[in-house]
Amino acid sequence: MRRHPEAKGELPISALAEEIDTATDEGEPIRAVVAVAANPVLSAPDGDRLDKALGSLDFMVSVDPYLNETSRHAHVVLPPPPPAQSPHHDFAFNTLAVRNQVRYTRPAVPLEPGRMAETEILARLVLAASGGHGADPAAVDAMVIDRTLGKAVGEPHSPVHGRDPKALAALLTGENGPERRLDMMLRLGPYGDGFGADPDGLTLQKLLAHPHGIDLGPLRPRLPQPLRTRSGKVELLPDPIAADLPRLRAALDERPGGLVLVGRRHLRSNNSWLHNVPALTGGSNRCTLHLHPEDAERLGVRDGEPVRVKGAGGEVTAPAEVTDAVRRGVVSLPHGWGHDRPGTRTRHAATDPGANVNQLLDGGLLDPLSGNAVLNGFPVEVAPLTATAAESAGL
Repeated sequence: MRRHPEAKGELPISALAEEIDTATDEGEPIRAVVAVAANPVLSAPDGDRLDKALGSLDFMVSVDPYLNETSRHAHVVLPPPPPAQSPHHDFAFNTLAVRNQVRYTRPAVPLEPGRMAETEILARLVLAASGGHGADPAAVDAMVIDRTLGKAVGEPHSPVHGRDPKALAALLTGENGPERRLDMMLRLGPYGDGFGADPDGLTLQKLLAHPHGIDLGPLRPRLPQPLRTRSGKVELLPDPIAADLPRLRAALDERPGGLVLVGRRHLRSNNSWLHNVPALTGGSNRCTLHLHPEDAERLGVRDGEPVRVKGAGGEVTAPAEVTDAVRRGVVSLPHGWGHDRPGTRTRHAATDPGANVNQLLDGGLLDPLSGNAVLNGFPVEVAPLTATAAESAGL
């Protein structure tokens, strides 16, 4: 078994299949998996191997609204409520914002009696995995609040340094545990009220009073407070990267001379999630192979006609889209497609399944520092399909 490096306590998805289907002297393989909004059969390299590995598990749980290429292997599928019945605060994408703003919205439509919110589903899974099955899911929120405040009062840069965590917890507001956790994070954040230290700062109640959001102004520097490096500085060239530079220099001299493939995203497509929504498919949101006009002429490929793309892990077919949006020697195929496996319930996505670009990889080409699969810039061969081959491929 390959020894993949960990990053923030996590192993790369490229390790999952071998962790399931390979036994070693060091321990037993993985026999149970919990997947949350994940479809690695399409998003990971060598999805065929992972597909078979998931099918061999003793137990699998998926938290997913769809029975897709991955969740079809689950013994239990726990569908979360739709967006109209779910609260929303943007954690992930605010890190990519070009201006500081904040907004929180409660569910527009109440849950039906007996239906669980997604936060409760996840809390119950945490309890089940930690031996607390049957306990009140609110205990998970209470534990997170207790630990976070306990850490915050010991942090010299924190606005609550030296205060009593239990007294701070008693100040939190919200209708439930997740809202109390949000109130805590807002108050401890760079724009928060610091539990009274800045009366004009953010709290959950302030967000609820501004349902359309609050403009916090342009981005502003925060260094060095967020740094968590051992040196307390921005480490531009840490030792692991410096040690890998000779390999990088050698790789520049070994670049393939033929075509290389890069991925791409569509404006109305997010991984494999949105292909089952009719309003978001069609138009430019299609699975086509972009290639430069000069490469198309050299290969005898015509715009709109099917082509075969072959990589180290296998081959796929897709319609050609001749465009000067890519450079000569580069072709591009979007990721997240390949909705043609049996046993799913994504009827609209299956009408135009597209090609799974990650099946072109064999899973062996990895970045040595992170262990992640190399998903861009790998060599491929492209050739037009014959009429008979295109017909048999359904193109």
